[in-house]
Amino acid sequence: MGDVENNNVPFLPPLMDAKNERPKEPWKGEFVKSIVYAGMDSIVTSFSLISSISAGHLSSVDVLVLGFANLVADGISMGFGDFVSSSTERDVAAKERSVTVWDVVNRQKLQQQELLQKYQQLGMNASDAATVVNIFAKYQDIMVDEKMSTEKGMLPPDHTDKPWKNGLVTFVAFLAFGCAPILAFIILIPFTDRVKIKFIGACVLSALALAFLGLAKAKIAGQNYATSMAIIIFNGAIAGGAAYGIGWTLRNVAGLEE
Repeated sequence: MGDVENNNVPFLPPLMDAKNERPKEPWKGEFVKSIVYAGMDSIVTSFSLISSISAGHLSSVDVLVLGFANLVADGISMGFGDFVSSSTERDVAAKERSVTVWDVVNRQKLQQQELLQKYQQLGMNASDAATVVNIFAKYQDIMVDEKMSTEKGMLPPDHTDKPWKNGLVTFVAFLAFGCAPILAFIILIPFTDRVKIKFIGACVLSALALAFLGLAKAKIAGQNYATSMAIIIFNGAIAGGAAYGIGWTLRNVAGLEE
């Protein structure tokens, strides 16, 4: 056997080097993203509301009533919004695929030429691009899916996807995580009547819940855990601080006592 250099083995760039460590795969799950992002939004929303109420020196009862009412209302809105969004996305993909099917069947030469040009723009030479397009031309369903993803940046519609499940998961996740800031007011009822202490407890529980979601977000995206957690907690702190500041200003500066 001769040296590798004499065997016409192409040089592999660093990104294709087999010796490099394989990147970690993202955390997979059908509803993971819905849970994480609904949870983050609900915690920040609930904590911001509690912050503004606490700054206005309202009672614990006011916090619980307004907090839970707002949580349920926003949860329904978020869940229904996710359902509508998922349904619309699937319907648009189905409509786009039907249009692409018609084009492939009735304008085959034009579609092949467009796909050929697209592959050449991506860096494929004319000969290889023609070979690939000619192979796809034998299988219309595959060519339709390829044109959907290559030219329109869309995946074929997934008929097994259930938009109502996405909406339900978002609603449940919103309620579950959004309860974290409010729980402090419930847990501390037997121990103190001071709203400030309960608000501090809400801050702690909110920070813990946000840290958990930051950890989950890092797991999904393959990011640094500490950085992701810090960003999520900082976002919650800014939103809560702004809400507290507005509530304090309206009561103590603008003089809105009632």
